[in-house]
Amino acid sequence: MSKSTRGSCLCQAVTYQFHGPEYVFQYCHCSRCRKFTGSAFASNILVDPKQFEWLDGEEMVGRFDHPDAKHFATCFCRQCGSSLPWLSQSGTAMIIPAGTLDQDPGIKPTQNIFWKDRAPWRAAVDGLPQYDELQPRKVKD
Repeated sequence: MSKSTRGSCLCQAVTYQFHGPEYVFQYCHCSRCRKFTGSAFASNILVDPKQFEWLDGEEMVGRFDHPDAKHFATCFCRQCGSSLPWLSQSGTAMIIPAGTLDQDPGIKPTQNIFWKDRAPWRAAVDGLPQYDELQPRKVKD
């Protein structure tokens, strides 16, 4: 039996699960993914739609299909606005935003796509300071 991984939105109104094996775990740097996530890239796991199921709150899932996109769409929780998994416009893959996972999927990203479109301000994070909690504001003298 394949591993089952669960995920949810921020308010927990929508929950889902998928069963491996995954197609791919990748970072997407396209401008649409950057705009939807509000970040430098989207971290997405792709699975066969037959491996995916909504557990709770499917009626709370909103969807936006970009009119100029061949594959891109977005889904979100209508209550809290969190990103949620979405079926590709071709119907061949379920795209799961990795940030919505409640469990470790047991795999790591293997590639970057649309690298040429990456945000010009994106920087490697390995050399930046690391904090386990919110860094306190520095008081000005």
